[in-house]
Amino acid sequence: MGSGKTTAGRLIADALGLPLSDSDPYLRSTHKGTAAQIADREGADALHRYEAEHLLLALDGEPKVIAAAAGTVEDPHVRAALRKAFVVWVDAPDEVLARRMRSGDHRPHFRPKQLRARREPYFREVADLVCDVSVLRPEQVRDAVLREMGLPEGEHT
Repeated sequence: MGSGKTTAGRLIADALGLPLSDSDPYLRSTHKGTAAQIADREGADALHRYEAEHLLLALDGEPKVIAAAAGTVEDPHVRAALRKAFVVWVDAPDEVLARRMRSGDHRPHFRPKQLRARREPYFREVADLVCDVSVLRPEQVRDAVLREMGLPEGEHT
């Protein structure tokens, strides 16, 4: 949330000539609401199940770039599936994420320090690349991903 995963994901998908599967549109179309609306309506556990459902469905089938909700990494089934994928952790310091969250339609009780304490070990377990978006623009994230994959930066298929 607030890390810019959708923007960076779109750039990466375009550069690789792959479709983008984003959890936010998935939630709106399949579960009829934003993450905040679903959490308010059905609770955080239901939201996290739906987000994990999106990621697991997106990982199945044709290759694609996936912009997944950060909470999915807490699910052991998701982590097992992610071990077979190229995973980019799009991260930023807690204060940056908190500031970005205040500016949009997001969850009102977002607590980045508590979430990081719980999730960081899981991200470190599955991430092939960590990009700090407090210092990298989305285009630089794309280029870092392409470099890590051994492709020329900014290459478009």
